[in-house]
Amino acid sequence: MDKLIIEGGQPLAGRVRISGAKNAALPLMAAAILPEEPLKLTNLPALGDLLTMAKLLRFMGGRVSLGGSRLIDENQAELDLTGLNRPEAPHEMVKTMRASALVLGPLLARLGRAKVSMPGGCAIGVRPIDLHLKALRAMGAVFDLSGGDIVARTGRGGLKGAEIRFDTVTVTGTENLMMAAVLAKGRTVIANAAREPEVTDTAQALLAMGAKIEGLDTDVLTIDGVSSLSGTSYRVMPDRIEAGTFMAAVALAGGEIILEDFPHDALATVVAKFRETGLDITPIGTDLNVKARESLWASDVTTQTYPGFPTDMQAQFMAMMTAAQGTSLITETIFENRFMHVSELRRLGADITLEGRTAVVKGVPTLSGAPLTASDLRASAGLVLAALAARGESQLLRVYHLDRGYEGLDRKLNNLGAVIRRVRA
Repeated sequence: MDKLIIEGGQPLAGRVRISGAKNAALPLMAAAILPEEPLKLTNLPALGDLLTMAKLLRFMGGRVSLGGSRLIDENQAELDLTGLNRPEAPHEMVKTMRASALVLGPLLARLGRAKVSMPGGCAIGVRPIDLHLKALRAMGAVFDLSGGDIVARTGRGGLKGAEIRFDTVTVTGTENLMMAAVLAKGRTVIANAAREPEVTDTAQALLAMGAKIEGLDTDVLTIDGVSSLSGTSYRVMPDRIEAGTFMAAVALAGGEIILEDFPHDALATVVAKFRETGLDITPIGTDLNVKARESLWASDVTTQTYPGFPTDMQAQFMAMMTAAQGTSLITETIFENRFMHVSELRRLGADITLEGRTAVVKGVPTLSGAPLTASDLRASAGLVLAALAARGESQLLRVYHLDRGYEGLDRKLNNLGAVIRRVRA
């Protein structure tokens, strides 16, 4: 198990390319189950969750030309699921990956049956699979829940179009139902659909395969099922959360960097909020120049579904506010357990009190290095950023959380001037 040793106080300078988005790549890999020809994906990030998904697709009978155990060769892969013969996602393969639920809809659409283990992932709150199941039932699926597995099948006629309204907005639920509906018989309407850019990215890839989907970027998707889909080549969108994380890194460490392949449209809300804190932000074509000023200003934020401020940027923004002038209120509305990084930030000297689902953050003049433990993916990123601003040395344990969602974050930060060492814990 690795840990990071971080020396604070080093300003950042240079250029960094934003990797492909994990949260777009995973549903796109699951979508490879649907077509009768191979799907080629480019701009894939080299992340453990993608390697796990590749292993799962191979287990199902697919051929996946992804890299080895540590790397994704040239950030691309060809996924050929034409030989799919085992529609199962066993627990030992998917216990660390929430996105395993995404194979359920495609498997039912393609083969009419599936056995999928209840998904795992970060322990940041309840993310119920029942929204997926309720919607698929409306399309004709039948489920048995046994021993932690979802055993599903469809009737003789397969999935049928239906009118579905999600009780709450769900990104993976929207993606799952969209992938199921593209091969269902008839029309499916998904109301209260998630509008996240990663959902649109999945829809764009499905359209390139021959799907019929209307309502992209809105909360109502209309999908007319087709008899088959063809293969295509598709470039995964850049990771908006990684891009926001590097913006926060400059805010805390100081300096000036250029973010290449910046997802401007997908991060408009975050950019506006970061400008409120005093960051100097200038678009340059497809890139973004980010420059820190002498001080940060406190600003309030409430996490919301897209296009609001993303919950996946909450920990990073809180890290920024620990060093800002004034008091900020950070309210988490998406996940009830997403303040587990607060106690660790306090170890660095942050002044944070919790009032229900709101964190009251009073900026302090300096943070001091300390031993830290990551609780989840985005919390670990927030702790790395805070450590960049702290005086002295910090050590971060449980780095595997960080590696699930960031392609070489420590390496990229070092290339910008940070001093971070990865060692065996």
